[in-house]
Amino acid sequence: MSHLFGDMLTTLTTLHTFCTQPGCPDGVDPTGLTLAPNGDLWGATQSGGATCNDQAGLGTIFKLTPSGQFTTVYAFCLEGAEPTAQLIVGSDGNFYGTTVLGGPFGAGTIFRITPDGALTTLYSAGATTLMQDTDGDFYGTTSDGGSNCLPAGCGTLFRLSIGLSPFVKALPASGKAGAVVKILGTDLTGATGVMFNGTAAVFTVNSAGTSISTTVPAGAATGTVQVTLSGGGTLSSNLPFRVLP
Repeated sequence: MSHLFGDMLTTLTTLHTFCTQPGCPDGVDPTGLTLAPNGDLWGATQSGGATCNDQAGLGTIFKLTPSGQFTTVYAFCLEGAEPTAQLIVGSDGNFYGTTVLGGPFGAGTIFRITPDGALTTLYSAGATTLMQDTDGDFYGTTSDGGSNCLPAGCGTLFRLSIGLSPFVKALPASGKAGAVVKILGTDLTGATGVMFNGTAAVFTVNSAGTSISTTVPAGAATGTVQVTLSGGGTLSSNLPFRVLP
């Protein structure tokens, strides 16, 4: 399907249509898409998927290649139900997400799933949002729980640490040579070097030591951004920076 928008012709292509019939393996009500480091798109559905203990499907995790090949990676059952938050890519290359129901206490879970589809429940409590900070820890919100509002609680803000190391994050995650980039991190004061996939860049550390201003150096190629710290350690970006032509 094509439309003319101003002087630009836009084309919409349907890559996958979710099935609504009972027992369909792909799921129903997708929550959003997340770009994986290899270029695939990952997402979750809030319901549908394989039948679990004679119940209707409780949600799935799927991936979609740029060419449109769809694969159901995981179908939820007793370990969680109804993943409503968008998946995120952790600094270890795995995917992280939440369910609002299921798990040992029936109140949802926080989970990790590998690119091969192995799922691990990290915490038995549901969350409505989830993100990873550059200190390596995860932060998020819950829609209920806590002790200040009875009977069920009115929600919390939380931090979850699973031992992942600090990293840096480039904003934006792509750009041409010469483009301005901000690198976010933790305790960057005294940084001695910034590299775009091995190519050195000129940079300035802000006064708080939480970000670096730089530009994409000429000759840089797509790959990891690295910041050398004053003590000799190195922080790498959680995702590759894509150098545009």
